[in-house]
Amino acid sequence: MSKGTRDKDKEYLHGVLVDVSGVGVLILGRSGIGKSECALELILRGHRLVADDLVCLERDPGGKLYGYGKAPGCSYMEIRGLGIVDVEKLFAVSALRPQKRVHLVVELVDPEELGDRTGLERRTVEILGVELPLKRIPVTPGRNLSAIVEVAARNFLLEERGISAPEELDRALRKKMEEE
Repeated sequence: MSKGTRDKDKEYLHGVLVDVSGVGVLILGRSGIGKSECALELILRGHRLVADDLVCLERDPGGKLYGYGKAPGCSYMEIRGLGIVDVEKLFAVSALRPQKRVHLVVELVDPEELGDRTGLERRTVEILGVELPLKRIPVTPGRNLSAIVEVAARNFLLEERGISAPEELDRALRKKMEEE
């Protein structure tokens, strides 16, 4: 997991924060793994950038975690091979959001780091005393990371409503085995 600097009220992480269908997704991973490229693809899909490269995180009095980018530079992204791009000028101000509550952490990892493939294992990460769900996504050539992150955000919304596809499938399979 990418570590940053921390003081008593704030933490600064090397990552990207994106608003994906209303879900604040903090994307972490080693340098060069594709965090900014994933965020750029999400912007192209209509989602909003909050912060690229350095994400400032603060916990509010209610125990919720919020993130934002540091000015100047909130509308800029570094895309390897292209250099610095201005998201606001390329996509309009609607592609940006100044601040967002963090709901979900997605860590982009090398393929050999992946563990559970079913989704039954619940992973979390604690940031500033706030426990957040963690999804670890292996990065391999040809994978559409933005689509996977988008599905992770949508799945988060379902889980918030008590719907878990892995648990439903597990129950159905167990029931079928008991019947046979």
